[in-house]
Amino acid sequence: MSCSCAAGSAPVRRVAIFGGTHGNELSGVLLVKHWQENGAEIQRTGMEVKPFLTNPRAVKKCTRYIDCDLNRVFDPDNLGRTVVEDIPYEVRRAQEINHIFGPKGSDDAYDLIFDLHNTTSNMGGTLILENARDDFTIQMVHYIKSALAPEHCPVLLIEHPSLKYATTRSVAKHPVGKYEK
Repeated sequence: MSCSCAAGSAPVRRVAIFGGTHGNELSGVLLVKHWQENGAEIQRTGMEVKPFLTNPRAVKKCTRYIDCDLNRVFDPDNLGRTVVEDIPYEVRRAQEINHIFGPKGSDDAYDLIFDLHNTTSNMGGTLILENARDDFTIQMVHYIKSALAPEHCPVLLIEHPSLKYATTRSVAKHPVGKYEK
């Protein structure tokens, strides 16, 4: 992709690649660990690309989560909860992630979070979008699909007019999920 921005929007300068949101989904975990050790292949001039293991305790136990699903707690109530000793691990982790990559909904939030997942569904490699009006992600998806051709890469739009997403990737200005069978 020769341009790092959609017409009329700011350039994408900070990108995070998440793996391990669910600790038993190992493709993203292995890629993130690989890129943490040798990130040359994901670095680009003029951009910060940060591979990040989102739920290390669940990864260590190879379980989906410890106390609750990390991919469902990025809502204002959980992100604003007072940290007390008995707060669920994933809520505390969401607050940490929001602090590092956000705050969610702010100009300071990372430009793009690409969240890598696995699934047992027969959906192959699928990109997940939360907003059909995000010109940057639409252009990026078009580029990815063109680059992968003739491989099949479906795009699933989970947009809902009144739903505010509480996914890990929703911290970014441009959230994208990638699911792989």
